Amino acid sequence: MKRTVTIIKTGPQALVQDLGRPGNAHLGVPPSGALDQESLKLANRLVGNAESAAGLELLLGGLVIEANASCTIAVTGPPTELRVDGRLADSHQPVHLKPRQTLEIGTPQTGLRTYLALSGGVDVPQELGSRSTDLLSGIGPEPLRDNDVLKLGTPNPARGADVVPPHRALQTLVIPIRLGPRDDWFEDAETQLRQGQWTVSDRSNRVGARLNGTKLNRRDGEIPSEGMITGAVQVPPDGQPVVFLNDHPTTGGYPVIGVVDGDHLRFLGQARPGTTVTFRPVD
Repeated sequence: MKRTVTIIKTGPQALVQDLGRPGNAHLGVPPSGALDQESLKLANRLVGNAESAAGLELLLGGLVIEANASCTIAVTGPPTELRVDGRLADSHQPVHLKPRQTLEIGTPQTGLRTYLALSGGVDVPQELGSRSTDLLSGIGPEPLRDNDVLKLGTPNPARGADVVPPHRALQTLVIPIRLGPRDDWFEDAETQLRQGQWTVSDRSNRVGARLNGTKLNRRDGEIPSEGMITGAVQVPPDGQPVVFLNDHPTTGGYPVIGVVDGDHLRFLGQARPGTTVTFRPVD
């Protein structure tokens, strides 16, 4: 008998994500993968999966699923209310679902994205070595829809972690940034970044965290299109920076004032609109 779950309701957005497909920029393919990889890894450990197994990335929760076979699930990210057949359950620990039981995932108390791991992982076809949905290029599975049926892989009999405390998304982010490669397009780029302050725009998505606030003064004109990496901070003519996230384009024609270290991008991926952002230039 195939192990499956049925999507009763997706919520605002539900995507299949694993740790992505890095190394394909030469093909014009961004890395994709979970924006908060540490939360996905943790969810997988809780249910006994390999950290790289595919799970679901949920924007502001709202997912409802029905188990068609026995499975263990875990939800991680910011603190979130869960209900199994209407009864409260805890996030950040393994929860067993029997066949025909329904799991409801609420809206996280802070942050944007929660992660659902299911024992055995979500078993969809791989493309370029990953099961991740890439919203920019269209590679990978389509965003989930109501009534979709997801096949699960073979569960690992090894026991997962027991329980871990959730983390709360911060309301103020201080983001380390390394200058370059086009900081020469800006007059005293380090001072501009250090003294500026921004908030996360409601136009942000998996492609990039768009920031509103201090205008970064740059030269007029554009540069020839060149390669872009995850974490690049591109500055268009309006001077409002955009931090490229996992589904970013692999080329761009606006100058990159600096690059955010990958370890800090997860915080931008969890930042709700209005979150305050400052940059801390580092060597």
